[in-house]
Amino acid sequence: MNFPFYIARRYLFSKKSHNAINVISGISVCGVALATLALVCTLSVFNGFQDLVSNLFTAFDPELKIVPATGKVFDGQDKAIAAIRKMPEVALVSESLEDNALVQYQGRQAMAVIKGVEDNFEELTPIDTILFGRGELLLHDEVVDYAIPGVQLLATLGTGIRFLDPLEVYAPKRGAKVNMANPAASFTGGNLFSSGLVFAVNQEKYDGSYILTSLKFARQLFQYTTEVSAINLKMKEGTDIDAFKRKLEKHLGERFRVFDRYEQQADTFRIMKIEKFISYLFLTFILMIACFNVIGSLSMLIIDKRDDVVTLRNLGANDRQIVRIFLFEGRLISFIGAVSGIVLGVLLCWLQQTFGLISLGAAGSFIVDAYPVSVHWEDVALIFFTVLAVGFLSVWYPVRYLSRRLLSK
Repeated sequence: MNFPFYIARRYLFSKKSHNAINVISGISVCGVALATLALVCTLSVFNGFQDLVSNLFTAFDPELKIVPATGKVFDGQDKAIAAIRKMPEVALVSESLEDNALVQYQGRQAMAVIKGVEDNFEELTPIDTILFGRGELLLHDEVVDYAIPGVQLLATLGTGIRFLDPLEVYAPKRGAKVNMANPAASFTGGNLFSSGLVFAVNQEKYDGSYILTSLKFARQLFQYTTEVSAINLKMKEGTDIDAFKRKLEKHLGERFRVFDRYEQQADTFRIMKIEKFISYLFLTFILMIACFNVIGSLSMLIIDKRDDVVTLRNLGANDRQIVRIFLFEGRLISFIGAVSGIVLGVLLCWLQQTFGLISLGAAGSFIVDAYPVSVHWEDVALIFFTVLAVGFLSVWYPVRYLSRRLLSK
């Protein structure tokens, strides 16, 4: 066994001549452990919220989405797009067309995003998980087109889930100038009837502005024929999404862009990642402060073991070995604190996941009743190496300096 490590281990667990040193050593371990626990729990809560938001978006966003690199629309019958339909990895292809329009109901008006989708849209995403009301997912029949609006947009228009009068939808004619003498002639219009359903993604971007309807209605409203704003893909089970995404990007070239679910909500997830990173930095600074207790513990230990150092020198130990004894002491404190903190942090996260110990408020006020947590093992590894790095670096210079000053011959 390494001689300095053996002595350091004995010093850590043996009783000192002054009981205060044992207490301070214990406090040092607890300080590092609590800082580590805080890192594990905080990052896991951020992961939990990210997974929660990701699940909500999953019900509205496809696995892969193809959009034009420039402009708003492209021809859905493009040869490159037609080839994608025959690829073995693709389970479902669904076209969609969306643009802004004015929606009016009994004198109330609101700007909305009309999203026209194909009839197979319910097979593309688990949209039924965010639908509320009494009715079937019906976008059109032989006579009329139906609307499935966001729940906040309904409140803005004051329609209720089952509105009796149709929604009046208006969009400016493409390429036409507004005729001030007759402004109505510069717009196209259409009516959308109640389907008896609304959706609630719990994101204002969708709930406050989107209306789902048929692709045919959207094309008539915005004056398109075969154009679409996006091609939505559902992959076969077991497909490597990232690998297939790279394959699509190579196949489509620079005219198109391919987005996965996270890239479709890039702004939201970027903000969450920044918040998580800032929390990690702040808690790392707190960890550095906790390491000052380790320095204090080591300085008292060095003073307490002066006589032992003389004995070790008489037995042939050199100054480098003696310094390494106290360096190992500090590293052991950091290591034990890191392991203890990670174990306790993972245990607390498991208890929160299982029993929901900390609630978000009154039941039913939020999407979930308790704080969501999700332990990502790459975060645990990052925390472990962060604690070791901060702990090792924080004791390196102080131990060398104190050893020279306090253990000089």
